[in-house]
Amino acid sequence: MANIEITTMSSKGQIVIPSEMRNEFHEGEKFVVIKAGKQLILKSVEDFDENIKEDLEFARRTEEAWKEYDKGNFKSMTVYEFLAELKKA
Repeated sequence: MANIEITTMSSKGQIVIPSEMRNEFHEGEKFVVIKAGKQLILKSVEDFDENIKEDLEFARRTEEAWKEYDKGNFKSMTVYEFLAELKKA
């Protein structure tokens, strides 16, 4: 499952990767940044391979989900209700 955090871009265009998400990365590591519409995909250069199509599809689906969320088309539920829904699928 995806881990989601919120960050802010500075006036210099810098974006901080939340500490909870950067455990597996180290200082000086290089990344590929891919822009797909209003989505940015950040991949470690070391892990960059043919899976880019999957990443772009994930970005597209995420953008669609956010649009639906903004329209109010999602319902609130507890973690336990959510897990019960997942088991039904």
